[in-house]
Amino acid sequence: MKLALIGYGKMGRMIEQLAAARGHAVVFRADIEGNEQGQALTRESLRDAEVAIEFSVPTAVARNVDRLSALGINLVVGTTGWMNQMDEVRRMVAERGTGLVYSSNFSIGVNVFFRLMEEAAASFRNYSDYDPWIYEIHHRAKVDAPSGTALKLKQILEQAYGRKDISVASNRAGAVPGIHTVGFDSEADTLTFTHTARSRQGFAAGALHAAEWVRGKKGFYEFSEVLFG
Repeated sequence: MKLALIGYGKMGRMIEQLAAARGHAVVFRADIEGNEQGQALTRESLRDAEVAIEFSVPTAVARNVDRLSALGINLVVGTTGWMNQMDEVRRMVAERGTGLVYSSNFSIGVNVFFRLMEEAAASFRNYSDYDPWIYEIHHRAKVDAPSGTALKLKQILEQAYGRKDISVASNRAGAVPGIHTVGFDSEADTLTFTHTARSRQGFAAGALHAAEWVRGKKGFYEFSEVLFG
């Protein structure tokens, strides 16, 4: 597979390393510098790319999707913090007949975690003694807080609990790749579930899996659909 990397920070470099190990070729790289307005994403520069993997910044996502889908290039979007533009991005993909996979977190373990939290919330929701809560911590350079993963967990709990206010706490410090904990607390006891990322490798591997899956497909998909149907 011939890949374009949109965003060439730590995640982009990790994806490039794993792509080479899986027999893929990175034929284009664009970082924020030099692509401030999407000017680097041209038909000529991307002529060989089959799928683009986007890990940039929230404000650039819609613009990047616009340019890439117009060129007929399928996308994997791992950037978070752009969900308020979901309808616009979905429309672009549908109108251009391309394919896109997005997720708040491309770790396969985290996506299994999401499914487990759906089951846990469904089990606890009828017992008012237990209050759900979410805590997450990431490295000091992470831009959005709460993280996209924490917001996804909040959405899962809200769907189970209706209008119940779900408490979310975030911390940004050090070099932590990412830790997310969901708890259910009562006077009698507390049950907690935690996912700990050891490195960015899990995110990169999941993004590559999504790129392999979406090549040649049309439609707008969340990563969970790729993993679980």
